[in-house]
Amino acid sequence: MSYDKALVAGKLRRWEKYLNAYHLPRWEEIPDFGLYMEQLIVLLKQHLDYLPPELKEEQFITASTINNYVRTRIMPEPVKKRYYRVHIAYLLIICTLKQGLSIALIRKLMPMGISDEEVRARYDSYAQRHQLAASFFIEQVRRAAGPILSHEDRDRYSVESTEELIVASAMIGGLSRLLAEKLLLLEGKDLSNGGSIAEHGQASEQKD
Repeated sequence: MSYDKALVAGKLRRWEKYLNAYHLPRWEEIPDFGLYMEQLIVLLKQHLDYLPPELKEEQFITASTINNYVRTRIMPEPVKKRYYRVHIAYLLIICTLKQGLSIALIRKLMPMGISDEEVRARYDSYAQRHQLAASFFIEQVRRAAGPILSHEDRDRYSVESTEELIVASAMIGGLSRLLAEKLLLLEGKDLSNGGSIAEHGQASEQKD
C-alpha cells in the first residue's frame, strides 16, 4: 500500500474543519409539514453528507431501506405517505448509528411507541452527544496522526504511517462497537442475573 503523506494530511485537515462545523439539525430545524419520499431522501443526504462518495453509493439511505424500517417497525409509519419531524428524527438517529451498531440494537436506543415529547427529548440529547463525540474523535485523530500532520507533539499513541492509522482506526471502531453492544445487553439486568467480575473470578477459582 502506498499513500502520499501530503494528500492524506490535507484530507485529514479538511475533514477536521468540516466535522468541527458539522452538527445534526436541531429539533426546530427539522421540517414538520410532511415530506414525500423523494423530498425525504434529499433532506437526509443534505444532513448526512459526511460519508465519502464511494460509500454513499453502496450504503446510503434509499427508499427501499426506509420502507424496510417502517415494515419492520424500527420507525413509525408515514402519515398518508408523508414523513414528519418525528419520522425524520428517527431516521437521522438510525442513519448515524448504523455504521457502528446493528439495527436490532439501535431499536433498543430508540424504541417505538414513545410520545412525541419523548422523541424530541431523546433526539435533542442524541444530537448534542453526536457533536461532542465528533469533537472527541477529532482530538483523538489529531493525537494519533501527529507524525502525518507534522505535529511536534508525539506520544505512544501516535502512528507513523497512513497504514497504521487505518489499522488503529479499525481497531478502535471495533472495540467501540463491542463496548456499546455489551452495555446495551445489560438492560434490565443486575448482579443477580447479569453476574459480576468477582463472581466470574470465584467460579474460575473453584473450577481450578
